[in-house]
Amino acid sequence: MLDPFPINFPLIKTGSVYTFISNSGIEYEVRFARKKNNLLHSTIAFGVINDEFEGEEYVLTNKNEAYKVMATIVTIFLNYKKEHPNINTYEFVGEPTASETAEFPHKRLTLYKRYLPYIFNNKWEKKVNGNRVIISKI
Repeated sequence: MLDPFPINFPLIKTGSVYTFISNSGIEYEVRFARKKNNLLHSTIAFGVINDEFEGEEYVLTNKNEAYKVMATIVTIFLNYKKEHPNINTYEFVGEPTASETAEFPHKRLTLYKRYLPYIFNNKWEKKVNGNRVIISKI
């Protein structure tokens, strides 16, 4: 796996918002949020936060940095897991690209699922339901 981009960790060690800037100047945010009805269930959202993309956080930047971006997200995820060892469920949604349907964004989910083994061992169960991926401790 590639080395990650430099990460801006939360000011509070157990914080939930991380940012980083790629070599091409694209700024990304990775945010973890607990479910209100289950504090041991965390959702993850990540995307671009540059003003030039007019608030479209799931935009395709086409800067040939996807693998290094994913390596950075893996590093962030591993840090979050270390700081929150009791979380037993993680969830994320693969947003569709402009050429895909909302029900099944194949390109992003395929990329995301490729990196799950770096984060989760065989003590975690991975389920895909449409564009939603839920990873739960067995």
